[in-house]
Amino acid sequence: MSSASFSQANELPAWKTLQSIYDTEGKSLSVKEQFEKDPERFNKFSHTFKNHDGSEILFDFSKNIINDDIKQALVKLAKEANVEQLRDAFFKGEHINFTEDRAVYHVALRNQSNVPMKVDGQDVMPEVNSVLEHMKEFSNQVRSGEWKGYTGKAITDIVNIGIGGSDLGPVMVTEALKAYAQKGLNVHFVSNIDGTHIAEELRHCDPETTLFLVASKTFTTAETTTNANSAKKWFLEKAKDESHIAKHFVALSTNADEVAKFGIDTKNMFGFENWVGGRYSVWSAIGLSVCLYIGYDNFVDFLKGAEAVDKHFTSAPLEENIPVLGGLLSVWYNNFFGAQTHLVAPFDQYLHRFPAYLQQLSMESNGKSVTRSNEFVKYSTGSILFGEPATNSQHSFFQLVHQGTKLIPADFILAAQSQNPIENNLHQRMLASNFFAQAEALMVGKPQETVKAEGAPDNLVPHKIFLGNRPTTSILAQKITPAALGSLIAYYEHVTFTEGAVWNINSFDQWGVELGKVLAKVIGKELDNKDKIESHDQSTNSLINQFKNWA
Repeated sequence: MSSASFSQANELPAWKTLQSIYDTEGKSLSVKEQFEKDPERFNKFSHTFKNHDGSEILFDFSKNIINDDIKQALVKLAKEANVEQLRDAFFKGEHINFTEDRAVYHVALRNQSNVPMKVDGQDVMPEVNSVLEHMKEFSNQVRSGEWKGYTGKAITDIVNIGIGGSDLGPVMVTEALKAYAQKGLNVHFVSNIDGTHIAEELRHCDPETTLFLVASKTFTTAETTTNANSAKKWFLEKAKDESHIAKHFVALSTNADEVAKFGIDTKNMFGFENWVGGRYSVWSAIGLSVCLYIGYDNFVDFLKGAEAVDKHFTSAPLEENIPVLGGLLSVWYNNFFGAQTHLVAPFDQYLHRFPAYLQQLSMESNGKSVTRSNEFVKYSTGSILFGEPATNSQHSFFQLVHQGTKLIPADFILAAQSQNPIENNLHQRMLASNFFAQAEALMVGKPQETVKAEGAPDNLVPHKIFLGNRPTTSILAQKITPAALGSLIAYYEHVTFTEGAVWNINSFDQWGVELGKVLAKVIGKELDNKDKIESHDQSTNSLINQFKNWA
């Protein structure tokens, strides 16, 4: 699609309609009153997604600051912003990442229906299926104990060395699906260049039974290769013979020359194409740690869950399209209410890394300020996404959400069925009671008359008032299975896509990641000696020189 075919979002007629609605009624719309007026509100603004295995996830948008007119105007905005056309181009393998002249085709990685999916006229599915078959064969060998280390012992520990999408996705998914892990097989993740990270993880490992996955497409990523070389040195201190590296290191990469130089057998190299962005790579060979940990069949179920959302996203009318509605609500709050943040609070300990994963997905994708037409945007983009698991987070930042001066739209996520139903499911019932109560409290608040009726002294009444009308989306799954997790991730991927499409930005490059890396290489060489530095600004020079004195 031509970048010239897109306008600034605030120039679209529907945007102006929304601004008018916000000015006249939207900013003062009471969600509580809307429920009182419309007994069908919940049914009207909630949608149930049915997965491929028959399980369901309920998305309740009814506690958001919307009514029929606002929803209609938001859907019209999506149509005027060409969301449908861009989505279709995305799924056709067109080069929608125009600044890097690439397709964005991670959806092909979860195409379990195996329909042809083409990039530049070439069906990518044979290669996708070949990598999956390689992952199946290798994971079965490791999990069964057939794959042996250099002393003949089976693998007990897997260490994934990567950074960014090569780390955040696998970390989050292995934590979220820990209940499906094979007993006796442990996973560790090393991403930070801080030596403490690799040192602490390797304390738990034995070179004889440890398998390293080095995750770097180019095999030149500075942090990853530095950590990989430190891991190799640690391994060889005991193994001695470099030929043993082939039994303990595999590469998730496409650079066969560098992989071979490192000592890894290129037969144990798992590749992926340049249309797989880092933050979307958990579905690819980068997900090998997931596949090893939970098994190939569960990994396929994970892919199928995402594929089911892809099918919904590409076929459901915008008015009923769950990810589109989620993305449009984000635009509504960001651009009309001035909300700068978005809270995601999973009521599930296994999902404790889910917000961190979504931070990269959302903020790396939509932290942009130039449109597809190469103009600076005239409106806010890219919400600051944050979150922690509840109920812990209720005792930290929820105070700000309830009574602070900022509007913070929130997503709450809960599974009806716990993976660990201890104490006759008491814990899960307590967790659920908080999930329901927090969303209700944020909506209804606590007015002055209620506070007074409870006997609060006059001087404390203002402090105990809750204004309410704080928007939440409640996402209730039956259980967090591999399929359900795949669906949740795909939902947020397409929410992010919808936001970017409306804002008319390229959600798929990440030039902002590069500048700091380039400067770090220059400074890195300057740190190799004790010479005084004078080549930077006064502050940077002084900091570098003080570091050299203390290091």
